This record gives sequence, structure tokens and C-alpha cells, in this order.
Amino acid sequence: MAAVDVEKAMKIEEDSSVMKNRGNTKKKQRKSLILPRFGCFRLDDESPTVDRKYDDGSIDMVSAGALEDRTDPTHLIVMVNGIIGSAQDWRYAAKHFLKAYPQEVVVHCSERNTSTLTFDGIDIMGERLADEVISVIQRYPNLCKISFIGHSLGGLIARYAIALLYGGNYLNRISKLDGEIGSNGSTKVSPEENFISKIAGLQPVNFITVATPHLGSRGHNQVPMFCGFHTLELVARQLSWFLGRTGRHLFLTDEDKGKPPLLLRMVTDCEGLPFLSALQSFNRCVAYANVRFDQLVGWSTSSLRLENELPKRRNFLKNDKYRHIVNEEMGVVSGPERALTLEYGWKNMRTRELMNEMIKGLTRVRWERVDVKFGGGRYRLLAHNSIQVQTYCVHSAGADVIQHLIDNFVL
Repeated sequence: MAAVDVEKAMKIEEDSSVMKNRGNTKKKQRKSLILPRFGCFRLDDESPTVDRKYDDGSIDMVSAGALEDRTDPTHLIVMVNGIIGSAQDWRYAAKHFLKAYPQEVVVHCSERNTSTLTFDGIDIMGERLADEVISVIQRYPNLCKISFIGHSLGGLIARYAIALLYGGNYLNRISKLDGEIGSNGSTKVSPEENFISKIAGLQPVNFITVATPHLGSRGHNQVPMFCGFHTLELVARQLSWFLGRTGRHLFLTDEDKGKPPLLLRMVTDCEGLPFLSALQSFNRCVAYANVRFDQLVGWSTSSLRLENELPKRRNFLKNDKYRHIVNEEMGVVSGPERALTLEYGWKNMRTRELMNEMIKGLTRVRWERVDVKFGGGRYRLLAHNSIQVQTYCVHSAGADVIQHLIDNFVL
């Protein structure tokens, strides 16, 4: 009788163990359905990379496979963060670039313009970025190509930096750096003719901006959170000092010794800085823009169009592969008759006229325009960061935008 009771007890314990295991299996299955949606849990496994840290505090990201094979990358990708941003903002995209091109590229997420340093002005930040790029290039002797990707304000910083690194200006920049750090002149520099139409001595390939206010943030729905109210836009212009010199640059209120606003000067070659020529040297110039729900940067300024040039939303096409890409087009290069002149009259120009002049200058470059549209819900507030995928757990909707950027990248 006792033996029978023991047998029954063992059977009951075995059945309960089986039921418990089944329950654990179901829980694991449910977790497996949830966890893949959050790439932050699996990003490192999918795209193994190594952070190379240097004495100056900078970090380059390279593929772990490239290190094992001792392959030297030939293409430098410089990623630039936006206002109050950091190098971490581009980490998701950087890892996926290295996954796609493990042997060919080294990715450097800029670190010299972070947090409140982004209030110092586009020109000062552009100089910092230019010097940072020079230091990175010196670490990789086999580099022969360079590309820039900038989010928000980072696109404007990159536009200023490439003018400092274009052609002979690169040699001037190196000489200045050598003087500041007390170099003994041991750095080997090629003849100036070898730098014609190059950026930092390298072949310029891709110049890509993501939600960048190319026309500034002044009036006409350029900052959607103001809802188009003229009074709010005027108040914002008056309070632009709150963002330091950067705010004055964005709202076109800067007047340096009677000169036109910096963003107006940056659409042409002037004062020894070839802003336009530097842009024209790239094989591709691409502008990604949010159609809706970007509260900081409007569709017009980020896509380099006047309001009456924006495509009709009813003409948007569904893209099965990139579900948030709703429109792609190649811009037409403007003719010489639209060349910008800054000699007179800019002080009396209204905001719309200033925008027209900036468009005239910038459309001397053939831009690819990619329009992005997120759905409603939380993306009503997060579209500006989602297009960059600053944090995959929160901004996962933009993953297909980054994939589109990678798939169309030219090596």
C-alpha cells in the first residue's frame, strides 16, 4: 500500500513538473515574440563592432571582422549629431553601416560638438568638425574616400566643415593645426594640385542630411511646433539668443560686421570659403525630410523646397520595402540665371525673399530628395529623432529609413 502511495506521489510530481515546463515554454515563446521588436537587446549580436579609443578622447567604430582580417578601410563615414546631441545618437546607424560594409568603411561619430557646445555657432562647430576629421584621417593612411551624414543641425555643421576641408583650404587647415600644436613639420603633405576638388585630400562621395534646417528656422512653418502663427514665429526670432550664436544663425538674426546672415553666405562661395563648390564636389547630395510630425524642422527647409514646390500628398506612393519612404525624386540643377548675389539689398529682404535666395544657391547642386512619413501615435512627437533612430527601443519606426540610406549608399 505504501509503495502504491509513493508511486502516485511520484506521478503527481512528474505531472506538475511537466505542466511547469510547459508554462515556462509558453512564457519563453511569448518573450520571443516581444524581444525581437526591441533591437537594443540584439544589436551587438547582429552587427559585431569594435570601438577604437584614442588619447584625444575620440572613438572610431570598425567591424570586428575587419580587425581579424587586418583589413584597412578605404572609406571614411563621418556622422554628425544635431543640437544638444551626442555621438551616441548615430550609434544604431553606424553599426548597421559596418554590418553592410565590414571591410570597406570606418565610421566616425563626431564627438566635438555635443550637448551645450552645440550653442556655440555653426561656424565654430564647423571648425571643430574639420579639425576632428583631419585627426581621424591621419589614423588611417589607406583612406581614399569620404562621406558625411548629418542629422538636423549636424547637416549645417558638416556643410561648413567641408568648405574648410575643400581643395587648398585643407592645406591651410593643416598648417594652422601644426602651428597650434607645435608640430615639427614632419607631416608629409602632397602638392596642392593633388587636392583639387577633394575634401581633406579624399574623394568626396556621399553628402547626406537628415531633417536638416537648410533654410534656417525663421518663419513660414519652418518650426512646426509654432503651428504657423506669425506672432509665435516673431517671438521665437526675438528669443533666438536663448540658443546662443547657433540660435542667431538658425533664425537669420546674426549680423557680423554688416555681413549677410551666415546661412545666406553658406549657399555660395564667399570670403575664401567655397561652400557651394565643396557641395558640388560630392557624387551624391541627399536630403531626407519628414513630411509630418517633425516638431522642430519643417518639411520645406529640410527638403530644400519652397512651400509651393512641395509634392502633393495624394501623389505619394506606397513602398513595400521601405514603408515610411513615400516619395523620392532627383532635383533639377538651377541655371546660371539663378545665381545668388549678395552685394546689395539683403537687409531689406523679407523672410520669404531670403528663403528664395537660399534656394537659388543650394539648387545649383543636384539633390536627391527622400520624403519620409511616419504614422500617428507617439511619432507625432518623436519623428525628428525617429528618422535617425537615436534609440531603437523608442524610435524603431525609422529603421527602414536607415536601411534605405544604407542600401543607396555609394561606396
